[in-house]
Amino acid sequence: GKRKRLSTCVMYDSDESEESDILVRNVSAKRPCIMDDDESSEEQQPDKTCPAENVSTNRKQNVLAKLKELARQSAAQRSCSSANCEDSNSEAEIEEEALCQLPFTPSESSETDNDSMKDFIIEEDDGDDDDDDNTEHMKRFFSFFFVNFGCIAFFPVSRCDHFVHFKRIVKAFLINAIDGTFLSSLYDGTRQKKYAQDMLLSLHYLDNRFIQPRLENLICRSRWKDRYKERVDCYPDVRISLKNTKNTSCQACELKRYCKFSVMLSGRLYNSKTLEVDDFMSDDKQVLKVGVVCANRTRVYHKLKHFKYKLYVDCSSVAELDDVENEPVKDTVERLFSHLEESGWIQEKYKDLEDYMEDADSFQEEK
Repeated sequence: GKRKRLSTCVMYDSDESEESDILVRNVSAKRPCIMDDDESSEEQQPDKTCPAENVSTNRKQNVLAKLKELARQSAAQRSCSSANCEDSNSEAEIEEEALCQLPFTPSESSETDNDSMKDFIIEEDDGDDDDDDNTEHMKRFFSFFFVNFGCIAFFPVSRCDHFVHFKRIVKAFLINAIDGTFLSSLYDGTRQKKYAQDMLLSLHYLDNRFIQPRLENLICRSRWKDRYKERVDCYPDVRISLKNTKNTSCQACELKRYCKFSVMLSGRLYNSKTLEVDDFMSDDKQVLKVGVVCANRTRVYHKLKHFKYKLYVDCSSVAELDDVENEPVKDTVERLFSHLEESGWIQEKYKDLEDYMEDADSFQEEK
């Protein structure tokens, strides 16, 4: 039978962020233009706009134009051309300087952020007191606009190396393997300390910068039906095997194909954020007959889609095998993390992620 997903795996956490409440400014009604009594009625035009209002509107438009231009200049100065980037971290450098769409959290408000935003505040030469409120409001608005709506954003933590993000995620998974409420408390906003907020931002970074864009690219370039995609999204385990060739309708794209691959989907449903599993229909399996292109796409898509969950399962296994008792959680996590780092386990898992992303990036267009 078909089972429903617990939660949508495509996450846009900036929509859920408590900090994304848009500031609304109360604007008083427009004042009518005061006309000189000696002006003739013929010279008065009913639709003529007040000059003061024109000046205010033009000023706001000029400020917006200057802010956008500064944003483009800053992005251009910080971007690294592919011709000059020859080291292995060229992709990381380019992505780090790209426009950031990660959610904004209070803990990321630092002196660095404030200094960075100074370049995007236009000071007015006109000292008119009536415009003080407008100027302050626009500063607040554009700061919010740049941070939350993708024009430009400054997150010191997002500028760190990709591998640093990955190590934070491993540590977060080790903590949750011991304290099963850690991830849920991160997402519900209970934990506000800097280390916890850094981990949350790195989790968002993994989802929204590493994985989700590549999944969307794989889907938009395919002919998969929604029903097949939902099945692949729901089941964390997959087995693709070669079977007898049969000229029939592919159960992924529903097109006539020489189908010689069998895709068996299984495993328990899990929450895409907290990674908590659901035992509903835990033994359910789906077996589907697909063509060669859909089989290869399924393999690439599934590995990347469920990478985070598989990584958490591996971290949980490491914690379960630990036989040290009566030790504080913090000490246990630090000890396990140090062991995994020294043994090269973390680097190996990160290399797997890089391989999966490369496979997704290089997957061919469907014919």
